[in-house]
Amino acid sequence: MSLDARLGLRMGTLDLDVEIHAETGETIAVLGPNGAGKTTALRALAGLAPIDTGYIRLNGEMLDDGAAVNVAPERRSVGVVFQDSLLFPHLSALENVAFGLRSRGRTRSDARRAARVALDRVDLGAVADAKPRTLSGGQTQRVALARALATEPALLLLDEPLAALDQSARSTVRRELRQQLSTVEGVRILVTHDPFDAAALADRLVIVEGGRVVQTGSFAEISAQPRSAYVAELVGVNLLRGNSDGGRVVLDSGAALVVATAVVGAVSTVFHPRAVSLHSLEPTGSPRNVMAGRVSGIERLGDRVRVQVAGPIPLVAEITPAALTDLALGEGSPVWAALKATDIAVFPS
Repeated sequence: MSLDARLGLRMGTLDLDVEIHAETGETIAVLGPNGAGKTTALRALAGLAPIDTGYIRLNGEMLDDGAAVNVAPERRSVGVVFQDSLLFPHLSALENVAFGLRSRGRTRSDARRAARVALDRVDLGAVADAKPRTLSGGQTQRVALARALATEPALLLLDEPLAALDQSARSTVRRELRQQLSTVEGVRILVTHDPFDAAALADRLVIVEGGRVVQTGSFAEISAQPRSAYVAELVGVNLLRGNSDGGRVVLDSGAALVVATAVVGAVSTVFHPRAVSLHSLEPTGSPRNVMAGRVSGIERLGDRVRVQVAGPIPLVAEITPAALTDLALGEGSPVWAALKATDIAVFPS
């Protein structure tokens, strides 16, 4: 099974033109900021938003060519799990799953038998007769997943499937969803804005900004060489651009970083916030890059703290809560940042 698609369409201010290619057994995560076109791309694949140009081929069958061919959503071998599950409140879990099968022509008894199998597959056989209002958020999403899987689609689409869950349930459902996806034949496309969901669930990422694909690859590949400020923030690293003479990178701001990579020309530099150390006084010793700045933001993330430092070289450092207390840092505090040249990755822009 395979998906080969180029999606070109205009909707309001959005001008979408993205390509998505995937093979059987592959899970692709489509990420991007709000308004980038992620959900519109998913709707186009489902047949809910006809494309103006391009094509959608699933297992070699043309589903939409932007002109004469546009296969109706119910005739596509596509299953969809929406963000808010969209279960019918007056139907039981079993009847919700069976509805998708009935809509594709299965008899009532056959649909109910297949629906029970689908619910068992997601470990919800015990709540088959329960109405959605009595189920937890995680359970309702698993019912929605069972409904999509019951039709054995060649393409499974998931639109922010964990977004409606609270943090306590999210990690558990994410783990369960990963296990379920591993058993699904065909292609899986996940739309999300959460890098943790993408890293945990997807084999490959497609990053969309302003209706265009800006980068694609595994999470590790994208983390190593982010191609935009959004991508760098998404994967949690610092990204600075400039020109290198082989040992020093002059940034667009005019400030310079000493690096250990002999790349010459226009480059991007990447370093992890954990590689940056913060000091109340100018440090001495081995770091080749020592920079003065002021704290412009503080964000607590569990047992770590991210500190934004404004200055000639703007950056984000990651320290412990104890270090934050010891340094007595707050908004506007002066601070020194230190960074080793060997901790900076450099690659051509």
